[in-house]
Amino acid sequence: MKSHTSSLMKVAPGRRDLAVLVMVFAILMGVTSFILVAYGVSAGITQHSDEWLLRLPRDPADLSETIGPPWLEEAGRDLTAFGGVAGLTLMTVAVSGYLFMTRKLRALALILTAILGGLALNALLKERFHRPRPQVVPYKSQVTTSSFPSGHSLNSAVVYLTLGSLLASLVEKRRLKVYFFSFALLLTLLVGISRVYMGVHYPTDVLAGWSAGLAWALSCSLVARKLRQRRAVERVDA
Repeated sequence: MKSHTSSLMKVAPGRRDLAVLVMVFAILMGVTSFILVAYGVSAGITQHSDEWLLRLPRDPADLSETIGPPWLEEAGRDLTAFGGVAGLTLMTVAVSGYLFMTRKLRALALILTAILGGLALNALLKERFHRPRPQVVPYKSQVTTSSFPSGHSLNSAVVYLTLGSLLASLVEKRRLKVYFFSFALLLTLLVGISRVYMGVHYPTDVLAGWSAGLAWALSCSLVARKLRQRRAVERVDA
């Protein structure tokens, strides 16, 4: 029994180190992807393909009509709402309430800092690039800000991946950890796709939002991991 426990203790640090390396690699990939996409957009390299992809799910004879069954357009509106201010706020309030009631105040502060920081990052990037919204097809959703990067894509990546990591910390089984994070990732992807389907974002806006949001969320997860090791932040499952 002692031998088995000892071997587990020896393996665990290696697994933790591998997880950190994977996260660092994913962060670097996210930053690199954002830089490449931003360069392509700024140089006008992506404009033709962006417009082609926006027209792809539309009827060529009438660009105001989407291709597919009637329920698909309604599903697009439902999915895009998950990345809107109301949807993200409700999700954040729900999790924040749980942390507050369980007296995990430092964990609450960390998560709110991560989410609010992501929102600030989105605002700064939009102001920096100030790309006009697509004029290729009629919009299926209301918009008020500039186009690059997609705020719905970036913010949903920040919020859902951050909360997905939180839920993963509540369970011990690896398959459940993978399930929570994978579902958060799937929801983030669906929100981004819905923005292109609604005609309110170019595909490169969405790709840039995903890239920046992923890099931010994983960076915050690394910080949280370090703080938990130093006992500066409570473990959520404690």
